[in-house]
Amino acid sequence: METTSVKPINIEQEMKSAYLDYAMSVIVSRALPDVRDGLKPVQRRVLFAMNDLGMRHNTPYRKSARIVGEVLGKYHPHGDSSVYDAMVRMAQYFSLRHVLIDGQGNFGSIDNDPPAAMRYTEARLAEIAQEMLIDIDKETVDFVPNFDDSLQEPSVLPARIPNLMLNGSSGIAVGMATNIPPHNLGELCDAIDYLIENPEADTEELMQFVKGPDFPTAAIIMGQDGIRSAYATGKGKIVIRAKTTEVTLKGGRKQIVITELPYQVNKAALAERIAELVKIKKIVGISEIRDESDREGMRLVIELKRDAQDQRVLNNLFNNTPMQSTFFVNMVVLVGGQPRLVNLREALTCYIEFRHDVLTRRSQFELKKAKDRAHILEGFMIALDNMDEVIRVIRGSETVEDARNNLMNRFSLSQIQAQAILDMPLRRLAHLERQKIADEYAEVLKNIAYLEDLLANPRKIQFLIKEDVEQIKAKYGNKRRTVINVEEIMEFQQEDLIPHERVIVTLSRNGFIKRMTAGTYRQQGRGGKGVKGIVTREDDAVKQMISVDTHDNILFFSGRGKVYCLKGYDIPESMSRTAKGISLVNLIPINLEEGVTAMLEVKNFPPNRFLLMATRKGLIKKTSLDKFSAIRRNGVIAMGLRSNDALVSAKVVSASGEVVMVSRKGRAIRFKVENLRTASRTSGGVRGIRVDADDQLIDMDIIFSQCFLLTVTEKGYGKLSAADHYPIHQRGGKGIQTHKVSDKTGYIAAACLASKDEKDLLLTSKEGKIICTSIAEISVKGRRTQGMRVMSLDEGDTVVAITTQPIRDQQQLI
Repeated sequence: METTSVKPINIEQEMKSAYLDYAMSVIVSRALPDVRDGLKPVQRRVLFAMNDLGMRHNTPYRKSARIVGEVLGKYHPHGDSSVYDAMVRMAQYFSLRHVLIDGQGNFGSIDNDPPAAMRYTEARLAEIAQEMLIDIDKETVDFVPNFDDSLQEPSVLPARIPNLMLNGSSGIAVGMATNIPPHNLGELCDAIDYLIENPEADTEELMQFVKGPDFPTAAIIMGQDGIRSAYATGKGKIVIRAKTTEVTLKGGRKQIVITELPYQVNKAALAERIAELVKIKKIVGISEIRDESDREGMRLVIELKRDAQDQRVLNNLFNNTPMQSTFFVNMVVLVGGQPRLVNLREALTCYIEFRHDVLTRRSQFELKKAKDRAHILEGFMIALDNMDEVIRVIRGSETVEDARNNLMNRFSLSQIQAQAILDMPLRRLAHLERQKIADEYAEVLKNIAYLEDLLANPRKIQFLIKEDVEQIKAKYGNKRRTVINVEEIMEFQQEDLIPHERVIVTLSRNGFIKRMTAGTYRQQGRGGKGVKGIVTREDDAVKQMISVDTHDNILFFSGRGKVYCLKGYDIPESMSRTAKGISLVNLIPINLEEGVTAMLEVKNFPPNRFLLMATRKGLIKKTSLDKFSAIRRNGVIAMGLRSNDALVSAKVVSASGEVVMVSRKGRAIRFKVENLRTASRTSGGVRGIRVDADDQLIDMDIIFSQCFLLTVTEKGYGKLSAADHYPIHQRGGKGIQTHKVSDKTGYIAAACLASKDEKDLLLTSKEGKIICTSIAEISVKGRRTQGMRVMSLDEGDTVVAITTQPIRDQQQLI
């Protein structure tokens, strides 16, 4: 009776052991390339099988199914899809820098179109792939049994080309992965040549030759830090950008044309991604996307809208789509059958050592063959010198075996020599044939001497490696495709992605703020009622309005003399013209009880410019503008104020500038800025204009060439007065009359300096009505006149703020 024995095992230990076996199998036999030939097992088997079938570059194409069947049945029993997928990738011009398989038919596209079934496609070895297999029949590499021990397959290919770095590799194993970019063949050959001569060369020296990865899809590498890290450590981050050109069409519209994409980016998926971002309005300014690619090359056309800013659109595309991609280099390869992270120098050194071993083994094989041939030729020479005697010995022998033995005994020949003489055709007895044998023998002896000397001097084998790479470079080398931009790429900041745009920022008394594009408010004729610009609550009203660029700084001054800073784009854009906006306290920690009494647009903070600040009581202060270049989020003190005073206006001025100050009752004074001393940031001001107890300062502005003083009253009356009509006085006076105010006009609501032919005027009322009108429609009148109606108001409504904007601002920014 048969008995069975059960062996108890620890399940945890068994799982660990089984998983480790599986992991090593994946690492060694599937996912990682060998440092010597740069191939994974399935790729090596495909090339070897095709070579075995005689599919050279100059032979007819054969069906891919035939190749897959050969590989599957003899060497790689893991499914036909794994074999065909590997074969397809080696035939794709956009995957490998130099394709190893010459495919005929549909082998996929850069649009991620799948290849045709293997029964439809045909293939043969590319010419450069034959360099991978050269001398494989000369015992240059070890052969190992296949999966069922029925055949032998190479453990590595002789690889006359440095395929690992040339075509790169990628794969995910268990607990590790590899990602090696393709490189330029000529650069690699030069680096190998240099490394042979200078074995101690470091990364910097090798980078004189290997500039960086050279992707089959070209594109642009941004910066060298990632390349240097990858080559020095084996790991690095390389940023790649699409190559684009900007085309200007008739009418001023522009196109962005993409002609090269980062490595492994799907063109069709990219177009879909751009369309999706346009649809959700994450990227604005694009009107159409077209793929005009053909046999001549790639051409993905992005049509821009007429008012789009091409550089901002391009920045958004780089930031939000694969048009800018990162290739993470991780050079993990099999070295001696073990996974190892290698750098550039180690990878090239391993290849040189491998080629040294291959050429040594080839020389040993050829030396053995040469010695064997010389041995036979020596036998022929003996036979030809004693031909009559050889013939008698052979004729006197009863069997072939007797003849062989008799020859061996009579002439002291080896069995091989005797057999060769017996097999020698009679035509070799001719005199000329005898001379050929003598010549061949002399040539073989010369070859033996060369090979023995070669094997005795390893340095000479190094020169053979150099000759090989020089020949490879001359035959297959071509120009670099990928351009390397030596300037390091900076991370995109928010402002890099936001277009320059003129916007109107409005602020209500209760602190609600919003921005709208200037184009929201179309120009109307003078005296109109305007459009609703904001819906205000019963206890709220519009208080401030300013025209700014989205990239400029906006300084917010509180009534108590504190200043805060925001970028124009920091203020949320309102989709609706009548929206009330967002509370300002959500953007800056301002005390709304103090209120924002002035807003100022500042592009930058140069030290040769000054910030002028004026208060309700007519005080003025000058402080160097660069003192405000780093305003904390919590704000900084801009001006010291008395308890009964408040800051109402702020402007930027040069040292030689002139300022005009306007009071609520229509008084104005003009004086030179140089009359003001430069004060510290926290100090108070000095008297600029003397105002009566029932009067107060409304605004101030800076004089410029051919400007006019624009004053607008609470009830919508406005006029322009030539600045030349205001003589320069010393600061601190009461000023002169600039606007005749009455019950009909109301007091001065706002004042500024403007150019008659350069600016539009926007006025806003307490109830949120906004009108945009041309300054050219406002008449120039004397200082003591009451002006003309520029805005019609409802009962109880008043003008509260005005702002001007350059007509050509938007055109200049496009």
